[in-house]
Amino acid sequence: MALPRTNEAELARLVRAHNRWRGKEVFNLLASENAVSPVARRYLSSDLAGRYTLPLDTEFHGERIDNSYAGTRYTDAIESLADRAAERLFRARHATTRPLSGHLAAMSALAPLLKPGSKFLAIPPEAGGYDGYAPGFLAAVLGYQVRPLPVESASAPVDAARVREEIRRERPAAVLLGQSFFLFPYPLKEIAEEAHAHDALVLYDASHVLGLIAGRQFQDPLVEGADVVFGSTHKSFPGPQGGLLYTDRDDLFREVAPALVWRIFDNAHWHRIAALGQTLLELERVGEEYARTTVANAQALGHALEEVGFPMEAAAQGYTRSHQLLLDRNRLFERHAIRPGALARRWEKQRLLTDLVGRIGTAEVSRLGLTPEEMPRLAQLLWRAGIQRERVGAEVLAWRLQYPRLRFA
Repeated sequence: MALPRTNEAELARLVRAHNRWRGKEVFNLLASENAVSPVARRYLSSDLAGRYTLPLDTEFHGERIDNSYAGTRYTDAIESLADRAAERLFRARHATTRPLSGHLAAMSALAPLLKPGSKFLAIPPEAGGYDGYAPGFLAAVLGYQVRPLPVESASAPVDAARVREEIRRERPAAVLLGQSFFLFPYPLKEIAEEAHAHDALVLYDASHVLGLIAGRQFQDPLVEGADVVFGSTHKSFPGPQGGLLYTDRDDLFREVAPALVWRIFDNAHWHRIAALGQTLLELERVGEEYARTTVANAQALGHALEEVGFPMEAAAQGYTRSHQLLLDRNRLFERHAIRPGALARRWEKQRLLTDLVGRIGTAEVSRLGLTPEEMPRLAQLLWRAGIQRERVGAEVLAWRLQYPRLRFA
């Protein structure tokens, strides 16, 4: 007896509806998302999506142990091409596109480089840091101690003198920079000098700003003293969901490489690596223009949002030097009696998407083709939909339909 196909039809309907809604009918201002280019998207749905291989070792200075599966002549070449593209784009001696996520890329650095019981310093969540580095999460899983870096808030520039003093006091095995609320570059050179003077590694989680680093519009962590850089490939970096890791240090990569196989994970996703390789190649051509537009849009939108009445963090510092903006949560409630989560729900009903914690990102709208000159119009729509509670969805849709293709792809 044939099984009913009702669920299959419903699944197909849901996927089509999602593709139409998210791909054509909304402005996505989520700081943690981006749009994948059409070519990269094709690679994600290629035959590579179902292939599974078990590499015995990773490449190091051209030496490689053969894969344990037959039929990998093209997957090996795809990975090598993508890794070499990452090395060129980030001007690194070694890179791997194998990590399945930014979080696993972090584990791929921490687990082999820090001994159990080691201590590292990280920005705490209350100051905009990544929750995964807080006590009880990744540090607990790997058997580390974590101490907070002295950072006042998500919008406050990091004080190098205070961080250096904390390094001298705590004597950690590593300083882990990077955060979820990420507006400004770090005084990395000064921090790295102090860390290295005490034999501590400097690890840089570039998850949110990787695309801006690729486009030379944020900071260059390796040049400024970071030992290993890793992060997500789907935020300001406009690739598929996944991770990436790179370094200039032969000795550290020699330790990291074995962790990529049968330790942190046992298999790479070859369709994702092909799509990531395509994105890396695209950014070699247009990454600087894309990143420059994204930052300019964020700064222009921050100013426009303040002009219409939204209280913004870091206004005195120009709002941001990344793709992110932060609403001032306290002043937002004082002025308008609303929290960011409720505001985001109002915006969603009118085809304007943000997260629920007060972040606004410009990476995807920059990929669509919006420019700084159009940010006042976007700010007005956010004000009308969020504070005045106007139904602007039809107006948003009509504007969104004017951008059927991605730029920088």
